[in-house]
Amino acid sequence: MPTFMDVHAGYADATPDELAAALAADVAAAADAGVRFDPGWLDRTTGLVFRLAHGPDRETILRVHERAGHPATEVYELPR
Repeated sequence: MPTFMDVHAGYADATPDELAAALAADVAAAADAGVRFDPGWLDRTTGLVFRLAHGPDRETILRVHERAGHPATEVYELPR
């Protein structure tokens, strides 16, 4: 299954609970889409959250984030 790096902007002031809630929303939205997420990490300087996602294609990853309520700013497929 392909692996993607997704990027979310605007999280510089997010609390740990808010980040956990965003990940939980991703996981819930991904349940029926064949997508699995790894824990993410936050760069507080830029406010960017990075997360690895495993799924069938880039478009599916984008749709899952849209359904979760926080669209990804960028999604990159990682080489194997």
